[in-house]
Amino acid sequence: MRDNDGRKLDHKTLEQVRIRVVQQVERGARPEYLASVLGFARSTVFGWMARYREGGLDVLKARTIPGRPQKLSGPQLRQIYTLIVGNDPRQLSFEFALWTREMVRELIRREFNVKLSVVSVGRLLRKLGLSPQRPLWRAYQQNIVAVERWKSEVYPAIRTEAAAVGATIYFGDEAGVRTDFHAGTTWAPVGQTPVVRTTGTRDSINLISALSAQGALRFSTYAGKFEAATFINFCKRLMHDTSGSVFLIVDGHPVHRSKAVKDFVASTHGQLCLFQFPAYSPELNPDEWVWKNVKADRIGRAGIDQAKGNLRSKAVAAMRRLQKLPCLIRGFFADPNLRYIAA
Repeated sequence: MRDNDGRKLDHKTLEQVRIRVVQQVERGARPEYLASVLGFARSTVFGWMARYREGGLDVLKARTIPGRPQKLSGPQLRQIYTLIVGNDPRQLSFEFALWTREMVRELIRREFNVKLSVVSVGRLLRKLGLSPQRPLWRAYQQNIVAVERWKSEVYPAIRTEAAAVGATIYFGDEAGVRTDFHAGTTWAPVGQTPVVRTTGTRDSINLISALSAQGALRFSTYAGKFEAATFINFCKRLMHDTSGSVFLIVDGHPVHRSKAVKDFVASTHGQLCLFQFPAYSPELNPDEWVWKNVKADRIGRAGIDQAKGNLRSKAVAAMRRLQKLPCLIRGFFADPNLRYIAA
């Protein structure tokens, strides 16, 4: 095949070439010359002229090349989309909770008795506007109605009350970090799994923190079990560091609901007010982003050289670093699940 062979051109380009060649011939150009220059056979150009004289320029336009007919109709595709988007696979008698190409392939065979390859199923899913994504896991015990009520009624009332009394709203939580927690990836030669040396001891350190939508972050470390005295001590420090009243929102941990904590809150005469998120709804708490930043983005990638002492220093350093980045803390509230806070 010659370098200037016109058959190498795509269909849309060939359409324009055919039309322009015919127009040039009509203006007096020689078909043999045009065929030679453009890389076509004489017979090809004369064939274009014959078709043009019979049917005009429209017959020279590129035609849609028919492919293999689809095995699924439009209504069937819409049904597949509805089944995938609107259902957990377990609702359709599948064993796993995540949609895979193999499971969609089985779904199509079961619903329509149509067999497709795994590759074809992947193309079909992308055609339907779907893509593989890492899902968010939610507890089935979560009360959706309570979550929506929290966003639309409960929290707006808390925000209004805080504004009326000049209080600062904090979102609090507790978390633990272990020496055997690792996160992130590293570059290495293909086929050679890299090894990162770290301590083999399994020690841990516990943290408690609270942050505000204005970018403030307060934290404390503690050893052992989380108890009412630990929480009360943190609340005292939080009130000391905050001008005005403190509205602290936490989860339903038994310590937060204990009699000792309730008595302490009552003794503050309104300087501290405690509120609780709906049950099983960690996505409503921006403090989860603090733990993600500290644990997964910092400590999990650093590697622990020694036991608990090194772990504590890295945890404290990660929290203090975050304290110095109020813009980053404010960015946590851009999470779609947290937009209710600024709404």
